[in-house]
Amino acid sequence: MTDLWQGLVQAFWLVVTFDAELAEISLRSLRVTLTALVVASAIAMPLAAFLSVQRFRFRRHVVALLNALMGLPPVVVGLVVYLMLSRSGPFGVLGLLFTPTAMITAQVIIIVPLIASIAHQSLRDLWQEYHDLLISINVTRRQKIATLLWDARRALLTAGLAGFGRAIGEVGAIMIVGGNIDNATRVLTTAIALETGKGDFALALALGIVLVALAVAVNVAIHWLSRTEREGRW
Repeated sequence: MTDLWQGLVQAFWLVVTFDAELAEISLRSLRVTLTALVVASAIAMPLAAFLSVQRFRFRRHVVALLNALMGLPPVVVGLVVYLMLSRSGPFGVLGLLFTPTAMITAQVIIIVPLIASIAHQSLRDLWQEYHDLLISINVTRRQKIATLLWDARRALLTAGLAGFGRAIGEVGAIMIVGGNIDNATRVLTTAIALETGKGDFALALALGIVLVALAVAVNVAIHWLSRTEREGRW
C-alpha cells in the first residue's frame, strides 16, 4: 500500500510539473491519434453518407460488414499491417515499418468501421426525413451527400470522438507496427506497458493519469453533445 501511495504521489508530481518525457510521449500519442482520426473521418463519413443515399444490390451486406468490422481484433490489424510493410511485403520498399506512419495506418484501419457505422445510423435516419425534399428538387448525389454531412455535423462529431476514444487507448496493433521505440514511436499505451514491466510505477501511473484524462474528456464531450442535441440546440 505504501508503494502504491508513493507511486501516486510521484505520478502526480510528474503530471503537475509536466515532465519532459511524459510531455514528449503524450504529445506524440496525440499527434498520431489525431492524424489517424482525420484520415479515418475523411474516409468513413463520406462512405456512411453514400451508403445512406445510394441504393445498390449489396448495400445491406456492406453495412453488415462495417458493423461486423467494429469488433475487428486490433492485434490482427497490427499483424496484417506488419506483413504489408515488412521488407518481404508489397510495401516494404517504402520503409514505413516502425514509424508513426505505420501506427497511423493501423489506427485508421481499426476506427474506420466504427466511425462509419455510427455515422451511418445517424445519416440513415436523417435521409428518411430529407429524401422526398431532395428528390423533388432534383439535386445530384454529391449534393445529397454534402447536405447530409452538413446537417448531421453534430452526430458526425460524436462518431469522430468515439473513434478518437478507441484509437487513443489502442496498444496491441501499435506495439506490433510501431515497435515502441524511444523518441520515435513510443506512445501512452505502449509506454505504460513498458514502464510497468520495468517497475517504474510512478511514470506508468503518470502516463495512465494522462490517458484516463483524455478518455474522460472524450466521454464528457460525447455526453455534452448528446445532451445538447436532445435539447435542440447547436
